[in-house]
Amino acid sequence: MAVCDFDMHFTYASIGQPGSMHDTSVVFHAIENDKATFPHPPKGKYYLVDAGYPNRDGYLAPYKGERYHVPDFQRGAPPTTPVEKFDRVHSSKRNTIERTFGVWKMKWQILLKMPNYSISTQKMIIAATMTLHNYVRLHDKEDLHFLRCERDPDYVPTIPERYKYVIPPNASDVSTPAESGPNMDLFRHELVTAIALSW
Repeated sequence: MAVCDFDMHFTYASIGQPGSMHDTSVVFHAIENDKATFPHPPKGKYYLVDAGYPNRDGYLAPYKGERYHVPDFQRGAPPTTPVEKFDRVHSSKRNTIERTFGVWKMKWQILLKMPNYSISTQKMIIAATMTLHNYVRLHDKEDLHFLRCERDPDYVPTIPERYKYVIPPNASDVSTPAESGPNMDLFRHELVTAIALSW
């Protein structure tokens, strides 16, 4: 699990949970294990998360069961309902994490087919490549991967076909069983109304 900012820097990572863990379990595990360092959002702020997370204080999730991903709107009709409009805006902003992970994996393709190293070595490779990713983003203004993202806000690097068989299905598309928080549900409803009125 990773947190990134809108400049495509990784700001936090929890490395080492099994790939079969649900997103909600991963975040709760990270919060418990990194009590002193987990970057909780400040009061009144929130992380944009996908449907794999509950809509709770500090974590703004999209509506489930609606069109969500940017390509869904690019290929089909524009959003019509207030909820679809909200999900379209949410997706376009949260797309930063998809782009960040895409650039990271394309730049260090060892991540696409990790050699048979020990788990501790694999964790070090992940941490090192995230650190290098941030360094390149901060210091190399001519980096081709990042320049392409800056030129096209909808560009998301794609995994080459030859690696797709080793990439597990995206667990983030699976809805969480955890309950939402009433305060965040009310906040999300207010955002839906504001987006619909200004559309």
